[in-house]
Amino acid sequence: MATNLRERETITQKDNPLITIVGVLGKQGISVARSLLENGHYRVRGITRRINSPEAIELAQQGVELVSIPLDLGYKKEFVEAFRGADAAFIMTPNLPPPATHEMELGIQLADAAVEAGVNHIVFSGLENVDKITGGKMSAPHFTDKANIEEYIRTLPVTSSFIYLSLFYTNLIEFYTPTLKGDTLVFPMYLPKDFRAPFVDPLTATGPAVLEIFSNPSLYAGKSLPIVGDIISPQEMVDTFTEITGKKAVYSSAFTREELLNHFPEFHSNEPLVQEILGMVGYTVDYGYFRKDRDLLWSRQINPDTLNWAQFLRTTGWAGQRLSY
Repeated sequence: MATNLRERETITQKDNPLITIVGVLGKQGISVARSLLENGHYRVRGITRRINSPEAIELAQQGVELVSIPLDLGYKKEFVEAFRGADAAFIMTPNLPPPATHEMELGIQLADAAVEAGVNHIVFSGLENVDKITGGKMSAPHFTDKANIEEYIRTLPVTSSFIYLSLFYTNLIEFYTPTLKGDTLVFPMYLPKDFRAPFVDPLTATGPAVLEIFSNPSLYAGKSLPIVGDIISPQEMVDTFTEITGKKAVYSSAFTREELLNHFPEFHSNEPLVQEILGMVGYTVDYGYFRKDRDLLWSRQINPDTLNWAQFLRTTGWAGQRLSY
């Protein structure tokens, strides 16, 4: 008896490569899931502890297999099972604000679990090694920890590739939100007003880049690839915001310790976080966010739809209000 169309589609789907995504509801994870689903040639499994959230339910309805595991130490056996049967994995370590210090240990645990489960290709979301680049003069642990995880993954018997996200546009929406003074929005920015730095929208840029890597594993084996949406200064960001929204806005520096704490007095209670932020922005200004030999054009070449700042504002309709993702 001839196999009908629906049966053939089911058989084909079962033959598609399976990708396990760590932190599938994070900005990067959900972007990767959406791109893989839209492509139609992959099956997707996602690890999250928020398995009953509306976002998780929506992904499940689209065919994502969800596995409930906290992204924390002590769950290696569960991670191995979550990676079991997967052809490849997208791994990122969650945002662990100071004083938490176990990001590197968690990343190593995840990578070991993926290799033990037989995964063929790991794509890890990393960052530059600030300790090495600055010769120990500056410290940004969440950069260097990710770099050390990358260094460890490179020693494992598995194909590996690495992406480095630029500064997030969404940081201004979630964490460094402008405040209204009279009829003017004041943007507290953690970089000097005329310093041009790389920015990106993780929700729309991560997925296409990771899809490109998974689609061409041999081409990207061993590569470390920046994902960039725009290279722009805080003053240019504020001017563009005014141009697009019609709202009055001004830049206000939060670059120095005094300025940062003036804008965000709640940070007084978390000195390790203050040191982390100051280390990150100081490194960015003195050394450049990315190492000098990185290809800053790659992500926009493989995905011409990558949003610059103006396109991000038009696409999202953001007008200065605080939002969370």
